[in-house]
Amino acid sequence: MGIRLAGLEMKNPVTVASGTFGFGLEFAELVPLEKLGAITTKTVTIKPRKGNPQPRLMEVENGLVNSIGLQNNGVEYFIENYLPKLKEIKTSLIVNIAGENIEEYEQVARVLSGHSGISAIEVNISCPNVKKGCMVFGKDPAMTKEVISGVRKACRLPLIAKLTPNVEDITVIAKAAVEAGADILSMINTVQHTAAIPGKKQTITGGLSGPAIKPTALKLIKQVRTKLPDIPIIGMGGIMGPDDAKEFFSAGANAIAVGTANFVNPKIVIEIIKSL
Repeated sequence: MGIRLAGLEMKNPVTVASGTFGFGLEFAELVPLEKLGAITTKTVTIKPRKGNPQPRLMEVENGLVNSIGLQNNGVEYFIENYLPKLKEIKTSLIVNIAGENIEEYEQVARVLSGHSGISAIEVNISCPNVKKGCMVFGKDPAMTKEVISGVRKACRLPLIAKLTPNVEDITVIAKAAVEAGADILSMINTVQHTAAIPGKKQTITGGLSGPAIKPTALKLIKQVRTKLPDIPIIGMGGIMGPDDAKEFFSAGANAIAVGTANFVNPKIVIEIIKSL
């Protein structure tokens, strides 16, 4: 069951999707964390972020819409309060990072790179770039290259570029990320969506995850696998059980990440690993 994705070694090809499993420790009483192929943390930024105001999470038909806003206490807090405990768990550790500009991406990657116990960095390129008119890094190949190459120079660890599906041609973005130094691709991030809040005039606009996006995820993984036959891919997007997982491997994924299903059944990752 063990695999090697570029420089990332996993005891099995199953991890969790960033933002759906806390920093891992929150699930320790429910899940034997050492049995995961890797723990993928929620996003870490250089400075603390309060996140978006409520409401910011809503269940919809066949999925979940979230607009959390990358709430976290910053990289220094992560290093002091989470990393020492995570290092004791005998499995790989993937830390997801983000920034409001390229400098922040580079800074957080450089800080993390100076500490042992981290197996890989997952670069979330679906965040607003404040210096470039609030565009999303991952929607533009030139900006994708800029941020991935910046992190590559700042960090010695294996790099995973997390791709957004909200683009015209994901293969162009994938190629740009790889050319800039990404060792692995993770796909897909959430699909942009707006949902009405029952009983109110408000709506929530955020990322749709869960079974509703599985066909899109499978299609895009197949497209990238065709264009980039050798790049390792961590597939995600609507994996709710073992049969879904097998579809992602058939589509071309080398490993998988389970996300929304963790909210339904916190032990689903272990069940999928046993089934595989």
